[in-house]
Amino acid sequence: MRHETRKIERTPEEKARLAAVRERFKSRPSAKELAASGEFGPPIPGPTFWAVMALVKALRAAREAAGLSLADLAKRTGMDKAFLSRLETGKQGNPTIDTLARYAHALGKRVELAVRDLEPRTQATPAAAPSAGTATGAAGRK
Repeated sequence: MRHETRKIERTPEEKARLAAVRERFKSRPSAKELAASGEFGPPIPGPTFWAVMALVKALRAAREAAGLSLADLAKRTGMDKAFLSRLETGKQGNPTIDTLARYAHALGKRVELAVRDLEPRTQATPAAAPSAGTATGAAGRK
């Protein structure tokens, strides 16, 4: 399969906006700094990200088993093909439940959510113990 690239043509305003974004993030702020700025939410906890990615992987496998392309899925869901590609490759790491449900529905499936008990913890060393800001922190304790 041949891969084509095209030069993206941008207006002077778009070029200026992108240059300002590059300049602003040149210092590579940490996730804490970004959240503290008030412009961005906190980062997605790792376990949550991987749980969502496992669900997306199952949806992708179902799409492929059904013989559907991303273009076919885009038509069925009304979502952009590029967005669906980013979702499947993990570049769109925090999809809404509605997005996942629409994807599943297009395949004749449904997404089910469940509440389960946490796995019992083994004795953790202080360095490995979760902090109050993590997914298993204060909200996960009994």
